[in-house]
Amino acid sequence: MSDHTPSELPPARIVVRPWVDPVIDDDGFDPRSRYVELFWLGVLGPTATWLVRRLVAGLEQSPDGYDLDLHATARAMGLSYTARRASPFSKALQRCVMFGLARPIDSGLAVRRRVPPVSLRHLQRMPEQLQAAHHDWQCTAVRLDELTRAHRLATVMVDLGDDTSVIEHHLVALGVRDAVAAEAADNAYRLTRTS
Repeated sequence: MSDHTPSELPPARIVVRPWVDPVIDDDGFDPRSRYVELFWLGVLGPTATWLVRRLVAGLEQSPDGYDLDLHATARAMGLSYTARRASPFSKALQRCVMFGLARPIDSGLAVRRRVPPVSLRHLQRMPEQLQAAHHDWQCTAVRLDELTRAHRLATVMVDLGDDTSVIEHHLVALGVRDAVAAEAADNAYRLTRTS
């Protein structure tokens, strides 16, 4: 039995538009960043985290918005799309809205292109080691020489054709600290968007 009456069944297609928020757009984190993997994954859950990544990737391809086929998107994520609110894909959509990464608009969703810092309320529910890691992340003093080196590496990666969504992970693999890698990758991403 469905959770919806026939008149309130969710559509099979929705419109995805960017949620413009100058504060979060400037200071937030890329949904594919290590910050999101470390600190948002346990809050959102894996399905909603992957969904946000896909929605934002769509906005990178179509910055003004696009039509999203819910059935095809759910199938691509290994899920099925049903009208039931209890289905895993529907729950992921609901979690994106519940945690402020998306909001309903006419015929669809406005989606944040950047993820805000995790709230204190959610941070306090995390295991102590994650709380300590988050504290370290926030308190990391970025030295100019360290950032310059990371930025140069990121620029070379972009010039070689690396996808900006993986540069942060590559920098960390090269020994760049998380917060520095995040900032350098973010700068590289912003530069590619403006050029």
